[in-house]
Amino acid sequence: MVLVGLMGSGKTTTGEILARRLGRPLFDSDRLVEAQTGRTVREIFEADGEDAYRTLETAALLDALAAGEPAVIAAAGGVVIREENRRALRDADALVVWLRADLGILTDRATAGTHRPLLDRDPAGMMAAMARDRDAWYREVADTVVDTTERPPEDVAGEIVALLGGDGPAR
Repeated sequence: MVLVGLMGSGKTTTGEILARRLGRPLFDSDRLVEAQTGRTVREIFEADGEDAYRTLETAALLDALAAGEPAVIAAAGGVVIREENRRALRDADALVVWLRADLGILTDRATAGTHRPLLDRDPAGMMAAMARDRDAWYREVADTVVDTTERPPEDVAGEIVALLGGDGPAR
């Protein structure tokens, strides 16, 4: 199962709950990149630029998809930018769930921390631009959409588990 969506949509939090409920490992793209490089996403963006981060993001996604065991993958928000990643998501034997929420909620959630370098200048404007630019790509890869607006992560995870028929097959 792969969770996709904009930053702040709840991929990591929901992914942790799903992994626990389903007894599967969680592969979180950002955490994988940080573990591999020893640097935060912000540090990578500042030192090497966005393109370097996107290359690392792609490697993390492809590694997680190739893990060979049922897992929950919390994909980085921008993973859909690259065609290679969208193709991998479409071809994967996985349920791809687009976590979507109201833009105001996403902006509030995403700006609660300091690790979102794309939101430094104009958080609401950048979030709106990302939503506009990525919407078609999320639709392209998603098998289903789950709204996370004003919903506790436990409820979101419960809806996704129900989509699986409890703990059934990935697709």
